[in-house]
Amino acid sequence: MTQQSAAASSATSGSGLLLQLTNPKVYVSLLALSLVLVIPLVSGSPFLIHVFVTICVFAALSTAWNIVGGYAGQLSLGHMMFYGIGAYTTALLIQHFGLTPWIGMWIGAVIAAVVAALIGYPCFRLRGPFFSLSTIAFLEVIRLLAIHFVGFTGGSAGLIVPLKLGWAWMVFSDKTNYLYIAFGLLLLTIGVSLAIRTSRLGYYLTAVREREDAALAAGISNSDVKLKAVIVSAMLTALIGAFHAMYLTFLEPATMFSLGTSIEVAMFSLIGGLGTVAGPLLGTVLVVPLAELARGWLGAQANGLHGFVYGTVLVLITLTLPAGLVGTFGPTVSRWIDRLPGGGRRPAERIAPALRKLEGAKGEPILTTKNLVMQFGGLTATDNVSITLKRGEILGIIGPNGAGKTTLFNQMSGFLIPTSGTVAVAGPNGAMVTPASPDGFARLGVGRTFQIVQPFGRLSVIENIMIGAFLRHPNVQDARAVALRVAATVGLLDQKDVEARNLPIGALKRLEVARTLASEPDILLLDEVMAGQNQSDTMRMVELIRSIRDTGVTVIAIEHNMQAIMSLSDRIVVIDNGRMIAEGDPREVVKDRKVIEAYLGEDFVDAQGF
Repeated sequence: MTQQSAAASSATSGSGLLLQLTNPKVYVSLLALSLVLVIPLVSGSPFLIHVFVTICVFAALSTAWNIVGGYAGQLSLGHMMFYGIGAYTTALLIQHFGLTPWIGMWIGAVIAAVVAALIGYPCFRLRGPFFSLSTIAFLEVIRLLAIHFVGFTGGSAGLIVPLKLGWAWMVFSDKTNYLYIAFGLLLLTIGVSLAIRTSRLGYYLTAVREREDAALAAGISNSDVKLKAVIVSAMLTALIGAFHAMYLTFLEPATMFSLGTSIEVAMFSLIGGLGTVAGPLLGTVLVVPLAELARGWLGAQANGLHGFVYGTVLVLITLTLPAGLVGTFGPTVSRWIDRLPGGGRRPAERIAPALRKLEGAKGEPILTTKNLVMQFGGLTATDNVSITLKRGEILGIIGPNGAGKTTLFNQMSGFLIPTSGTVAVAGPNGAMVTPASPDGFARLGVGRTFQIVQPFGRLSVIENIMIGAFLRHPNVQDARAVALRVAATVGLLDQKDVEARNLPIGALKRLEVARTLASEPDILLLDEVMAGQNQSDTMRMVELIRSIRDTGVTVIAIEHNMQAIMSLSDRIVVIDNGRMIAEGDPREVVKDRKVIEAYLGEDFVDAQGF
């Protein structure tokens, strides 16, 4: 980068930061959040202070849970195990070693992180309700361990926190001090949540939540990003648990490792807006005061009433506002704030220069398959398929439906491990290597689309393309600049802020190509990107593929549109019943009697004048 371009980039970032700091949304958000601290302090009521301490604690717990349950879409219903670990670690360190809770809470957070990694690594391989059930099982195991070790934890009788007053021991006679700490922890969790949501990790977590296969194809290691999320979430949850233990001054396994509380914490996020930064706080602010006030007014008669309140609110929100409070009203509030003076200002968009021109000797092998066999029970989907892809060419793959073309693509991109045979890709030093996973193929420069488009539906067009760009450009602003360039290349710049799920099929096909192209691949695997498109969209796609090849990207295309694939391809491979029956120049291949009988038919050959 030249000094001028570096200075321009720095100026762009600085002006963008300045506009963000002067955006009215920042001040409105801070003002709304400050009410959580100001209202109880102004009232001076001990009961109201208690209610707002409880709000801060549960809002922080819900925000921490949302990193895993909302961003990553992993419904952890045993999350209170980390809360209990933080609480018990802090209390036991005070009791046995006289260690201040300000240090003990961080030790508890580290232990919670280790437990989260040990549990998360195997459990993230589970799908649907099985993951949730596994977290409940681990919660119950840890609760039983806390009960079993009576001499150490106090067992089912519980554990009393040593009452040493003062900031050093986090025990106060004045509840106002607890409010300060609880509010600080709330700010910490919201700050971490916001930082993750606006970073590459946040985009990756959303991609994994939306479509795991498409995330893998973009070079995302799904297990790695989930582990990062659960470790951060567990540490924050343990910190909050440590503080709450000091506030309650009494610990018992049934409370510290409560399944009911785990469900409540998840419910606050669902009510407020799953996967949003502000949702957990709004859900807690709506529900907790109702339950606490009911308990205060009705006393012992309200025992268990909070569960009824939570359930009622959850049913009402689910039936009337399925996207939660933030998901439903957030866009409207944002538009109102944008009408304020300076509210509509946005930093100038930076568009990256043209994508890199790939280097390498044209015609040299860049991907090879040798004797690929893929069997599903008694069905052989590919049968000894051997292909050598040459750098700089467009290779077309044709054949009847069910011939095994997409199965071949899945093996070429790591989504299927061949029953026998090998797939090798040219590595950075020119040596042919076989990656171990789909994201490994992507990092080596193998990008692919899917026969059935797989957009990240709740992300905008530009955010979808950014998911691909993050593979080579970890910085969010750099990834956005690349994504803007690619959006302009594929003709989607005017629709950059549209949610992907609202696009027509032609635009979705181009979006799929754009997301893959943004990862700057050496090899581009296109699986029927012209299927279902009108003539205009088809011609646009043909020109796009040609322009991609002109940048040095090697292309393999599966296609049923014979006019398009004939005009594009330098070479064609024909597959039928899993076997490769012809290979060569397009005009020669279509004259092959085996190809005519298996796929093309005499009418096509006569119509084309071959």
